[in-house]
Amino acid sequence: MSRVKGSIVFTDLDGTLLDHDDYSFSAAAGALEALKREGVPIVPVTSKTKAELLSLRDAIGLETPFVVENGAGIYIPKGYFLFNDDSLIDAGSYWCKRFAPPRSELTELVMSAPEVLRMSMRTFSEMTILELSELTGLTEAQAELAAAREFSEPIEWTGEDSDASELKDYARQHGYDLIKGGRFFHLTNGYDKGQALYWLKQQYSRANPNQAQFAIALGDSANDIDMLEAADQAIIIKNPHSKTIELAPGIPVIRSAQAGPSGWAESLSSFLNLDLP
Repeated sequence: MSRVKGSIVFTDLDGTLLDHDDYSFSAAAGALEALKREGVPIVPVTSKTKAELLSLRDAIGLETPFVVENGAGIYIPKGYFLFNDDSLIDAGSYWCKRFAPPRSELTELVMSAPEVLRMSMRTFSEMTILELSELTGLTEAQAELAAAREFSEPIEWTGEDSDASELKDYARQHGYDLIKGGRFFHLTNGYDKGQALYWLKQQYSRANPNQAQFAIALGDSANDIDMLEAADQAIIIKNPHSKTIELAPGIPVIRSAQAGPSGWAESLSSFLNLDLP
């Protein structure tokens, strides 16, 4: 069990800890319980919103910090760390570390895109809750939580993926980058999941100065690459819905044989030698 001590698990959700189709984490339940029993923090790092994470954390049984909207913000339960950071925002029961501008800035950028691009794109703010539900497979109640975004404006691209390079060029002209998630494109301006992982790992190190912290990151799509490359150990979860992602040379990486939560449990159990129930 030597690998368990000091480990922190940073995990993507959709297609990784959660099944791509039905959003279930049941296949990973045994590994989740084993990690909790060993005191290993499990930190969600996702494109999802705070509103979505609050109920999902309860369902999974997590009390750890969580990263929302592809690294745009981090929410830390008050009292989890002892902070001396004037940049933190008081968010009720949480402190919020914010890396991104308000959503309104991104919405304005998208709405101002050339018409040739606008014809092939649709944002969350342009969809009804019913449309978002049908597109994602979420219930209407879940879709309403997904629409409650604070820092980002996901884009459904209806054109060819190869044509999205024009949208990427437009974003870069205005100081943003465009990354592809499981289903949607996302605009960022210098923040990413990797930056969030690095910042949180620093907080864990400060809280545990006598124990080296070892970051394990799990993800399945292109918008996880920065997080995977920032970790001490990257685990790429098999994704049957998109092409295999590649990391920079020299990054220690494990690739799961199974997809979704089954691959999540398989990879972590093997790497950390977990005693599953």
